[in-house]
Amino acid sequence: MPQRLHLELELPDEVAATLSREEMTAKAKESLVMELLREHHLSQGKSAELLGITRHDLYDLMAKYQVPAIDLDPEELKAELQQPFPRP
Repeated sequence: MPQRLHLELELPDEVAATLSREEMTAKAKESLVMELLREHHLSQGKSAELLGITRHDLYDLMAKYQVPAIDLDPEELKAELQQPFPRP
């Protein structure tokens, strides 16, 4: 069963005054999901689902947060490229 997380943040008045509560909540959720994706705790599909966006929009968001779409070390990439390409 999914768990609900409640966070409490203290923001300077000048920052809080520029954003609505909904905008702050959305930004916090977006940032957390992007960091969990970067750390491989979430898949791209699950990240898009949690944020209520398409995979295409997720790639734009990943670029904004500098989260690589393909995150393989050199050895993993070499092994992946040596695999035969599946044909339908």
